[in-house]
Amino acid sequence: MFNKLAFISFSACLLISYCCVAAVVVPTEVQMPGTQPNESGNFESPDKCDNCHSGYNTANPENEPATGWRGSAMANASRDPIFWATLAIAEQDFDGAGDFCIRCHSAKGWYDGHSTPTDGSGIPEMDDNGVDCDTCHVMTNTDNSDPVLQGTMIAPFIANCSDDLLAPSGTCQSATEGYYGSGMLSLWSTSSAKLGPYADADARHQFMQSTFHRDVDFCGSCHDVSNPVVGDLAPVNGAQAGAPSVISSQDGTGTPNMGGSVTEKAAFNNPPYAYGVVERTYSEYKASAFPTTLIADFLSLPDELQHQGGAIEQSYQSALLAGTGGNYADGSARYFSCQSCHMRPVEGTGANKQGVAVRGDLPQHDFTGGNSWIADIIKYQDSHAQLRLGGGLTTAQLTALDFATERAKTHLQQAATISVSGNAITVVNLTGHKLISGYPEGRRMWLNIKWYDASNHLLREDGAYGPIGVTVANPAGGASVEVESILDLAGNNTCIYAAHYAMTQAWAERLLALGLSGNLALNYNRLTGDVETTLANLAAGNAGDLVETFHFALNNYLAADNRIPPYGMRYDEALRRNTLPVPTSQFGNPGVGGVYQHYDQLTLNPPTDAVYATIDLLYQGTSWEYIQFLQLANNHENVFLSTEGNNLLEAWLNTGMAKPQLMASTTWGSQPVSNDTVGVTNITTGYYQQSGKGKTQTTSYIASSTITVGDEVIIRSVLHDANGEPVAGAIVTSNITHISSLESISLISAASDNDGIAESRWKTSTPNRKGTGGTATGSYSITTTDVTGSWDGVTTNGSFSLVN
Repeated sequence: MFNKLAFISFSACLLISYCCVAAVVVPTEVQMPGTQPNESGNFESPDKCDNCHSGYNTANPENEPATGWRGSAMANASRDPIFWATLAIAEQDFDGAGDFCIRCHSAKGWYDGHSTPTDGSGIPEMDDNGVDCDTCHVMTNTDNSDPVLQGTMIAPFIANCSDDLLAPSGTCQSATEGYYGSGMLSLWSTSSAKLGPYADADARHQFMQSTFHRDVDFCGSCHDVSNPVVGDLAPVNGAQAGAPSVISSQDGTGTPNMGGSVTEKAAFNNPPYAYGVVERTYSEYKASAFPTTLIADFLSLPDELQHQGGAIEQSYQSALLAGTGGNYADGSARYFSCQSCHMRPVEGTGANKQGVAVRGDLPQHDFTGGNSWIADIIKYQDSHAQLRLGGGLTTAQLTALDFATERAKTHLQQAATISVSGNAITVVNLTGHKLISGYPEGRRMWLNIKWYDASNHLLREDGAYGPIGVTVANPAGGASVEVESILDLAGNNTCIYAAHYAMTQAWAERLLALGLSGNLALNYNRLTGDVETTLANLAAGNAGDLVETFHFALNNYLAADNRIPPYGMRYDEALRRNTLPVPTSQFGNPGVGGVYQHYDQLTLNPPTDAVYATIDLLYQGTSWEYIQFLQLANNHENVFLSTEGNNLLEAWLNTGMAKPQLMASTTWGSQPVSNDTVGVTNITTGYYQQSGKGKTQTTSYIASSTITVGDEVIIRSVLHDANGEPVAGAIVTSNITHISSLESISLISAASDNDGIAESRWKTSTPNRKGTGGTATGSYSITTTDVTGSWDGVTTNGSFSLVN
């Protein structure tokens, strides 16, 4: 028996499905306003855009619009293995919910009418480009404020707070406020012109200037995500306590009209930030001080926000390229915005045609956040023929993904600073949204603190990450794998920043009454995989009870959220937009009319005899706990999606388990002088080579000072102590420098093994099909710049060559 809600057409008839057939008619609870399928005209393939917008900037290929986009999560949203594994669970939980997911993850597929069946089985291979070029370059403002550029929105699918339907709710700012979120777009199909920010574009195709493309509301169109099902059916519509009331199909007793007309549904009568909280990146920004802070006023910001190399400072430095003190080259005011950080201006041309203007404010089509591992699992599934959509990645796509991975790591290192004063540590948010932001799905940031005594012996490690005592069979074959995660998730000295979503007892009762199976597993033991709580367990509990879950389509409550607010986040606006911290008393507890702190301060708890500590701020894109949930919760009844949980687990296990990334570091106390120093004996380079097939396949390290461009360079540093014995657990930082150009990158190794070997990896890339781009060939030097622990300070060098 399925644990899901299923619908017969648009009626209120609810039943438990005994056959797995995805919805072919989208339930009214899932539908949302905006341009609808088959109303937007034809979407051109991004391959056509490549003809002009890539393959010409050999010095900085990432500055080409098409190359930057191809590596982004937007371009690969339809390939994203997490999307497909999550879609599988959403469809099990609420038949038809997949349409909500597909709307953003395969925009062309949705607008071309391919989102039904709602499990994604109707999406053709040609719709594999996620949020593609045309999706963005035909977008118009849903508030219809532009008298010329107005997209197709046919009543009742009007995505703004006009009084065409019911009176605007208390959450609307005006009767014409646009609905920005959840992929509710208004697409312009009056002509074939592409819309963009410039009035003087020298394009070889039709174009029109659109001021909306510089507006943060443009990005908000997808980056507030609200669940329309929960928003209409759940108690208090999935809103935070104290937020303005939501207009929905629920009557005076709170009973929803299942299957009722779209005109009475929450998604048609409220801006998306009012209901069904999933993620609030856009609202976090809108509640901050940044929408009214000019980049030209950077020097007036608090000193800690001007941190050199931080995201805010980097946005300021990039904006200066336009030569107008931080404003746009045409004189328009430039504020700190989504675009100022995620589409930072660069100097260059937007196309390869002769005579195209060189601009100092060309938006880099970066779109990068902190997801530094998505490319790894996409490439893994591509090489194992497991991608649900968009397989057979080209060299250009693979190169663009590698570029994007490095940009993501850089963004993480620009996002925060940490500092220590006495026993107090301060973590400063240098972004324009919460730190961290986005869909929670297991992503987290935490402090890893290692305490040492006067003899350099490790006394305690807070926020330790490593094997948790769970061994799982590797779906790819070979030896079983020891799962890694944060060892003590709830320890007194463990500080993890994350959002925790949940289901309430009242919602569980309502779901049972609507026909959802009480056997639905809400969560699993991360060590044993046993079901810990079912829907029936929760429903039988006390009023006010809640259970944290990863059920994206059913969660109706934000149980905890200690992610650090952005600069100047106003309590009142955060309340209106359902993006308050939970509990609200954190970060200065400002209350009504107040402003939250943009940093977190906590008191350290040194163990007895501690004299020194290393403190790292770490980020992980997707945790074991989430991967485990997606694998165990998949009941394999939907044939099309039955393997997605297993495939995701395989990719996660075989690409480093979303290895935590270092964001910032500091120290506490004074490191003791000791003879127990660590040195680097030598540095060698090589590559890994596979032989054999199936269970007999083996991987060997081949030492070589000559590596073929396009391969991954494996750099091995051998570590020893003062007595010449190998040192385990140390991390080496090295610089790789091209001998001719002197361009260099910094690499951080994995921890050294019991033989004292620490490996760093550098993925090189080949030129594209036109022979441009790629990693420069020639001779490279390797220089040790740091070793964790008591480094002896002796620099060790190595070298290698990249050849065609």
